[in-house]
Amino acid sequence: MIRKQYFNISGAKGRSMLMDLTFDDAHKKAPLVIFAHGFKGFKDWGSHNLVADYFAEHGFRFLKFNFSHNGTTTDKPVDFADLIAFADNTFTMELEDLDAVITFACGGSAMPAAPWVYLIGHSMGGGISIIKTAEDKRIKKLVSMAAISSFRNLWAADIETQWRLQGMTYVANKRTGQQLPLKVSLLNDLDKHPARLDILGMAAHVKQPWLIIHGDADPTVSLTSAEELKAAQSHAALLVVHGADHTFGSSHPYLEDNLPPFLLEFCKQAIAFFNKKES
Repeated sequence: MIRKQYFNISGAKGRSMLMDLTFDDAHKKAPLVIFAHGFKGFKDWGSHNLVADYFAEHGFRFLKFNFSHNGTTTDKPVDFADLIAFADNTFTMELEDLDAVITFACGGSAMPAAPWVYLIGHSMGGGISIIKTAEDKRIKKLVSMAAISSFRNLWAADIETQWRLQGMTYVANKRTGQQLPLKVSLLNDLDKHPARLDILGMAAHVKQPWLIIHGDADPTVSLTSAEELKAAQSHAALLVVHGADHTFGSSHPYLEDNLPPFLLEFCKQAIAFFNKKES
């Protein structure tokens, strides 16, 4: 039977991160997939729970989490209820968050320990996952899903001068109508860690098997990003899903009982990649 288990651990600056593990209770030690959500995303966005169920039904444990400063709270895990935290976020903190999640998963304190993990990262979470994979041997395989090739893909280049002058900028959340604040500390983080936060530069150091999956109808992160990642790491495999958008046909809220066709294709391809025995 497919079950869920819930956890709350400390992330960057001691801030809580909610997590949930979806698994078949007949296979409690199945291989573990960790999923990192994107910018303006969260672990329960859209069809993420259906994805988790699908992986569990096909022989995996699936762990997803909220980055510590993604704007949600433990009381309101699907709302951007803490814009102060969102404004304080940096990419270095997100790498710290992901490290905490992997350490928790491999530690075995509250769930059967994973000797290694598979990693899936969507969009911004894809960029974070690429860097972390280059740094961390506990990650056995990586699937990047509509991943960015630069953190500057997340905003228009022409806003940075004014952002630095004012110390703050705002990005629109079209779904909620909110203007989400970003402090200049996010840019300062990129300035302070130019090599580590260079996604393409770090991509060149990924030694693990890596599958890049991207839709050619993605209006948010263009297919060019996937092509740049492939060029940076020649051993990575690139799979273009024709007709797929940034979320592979999903939306929030997602009220259907079945995965959208493009997202189902993504899941099938990712599972086949994880199951493939490397020569």
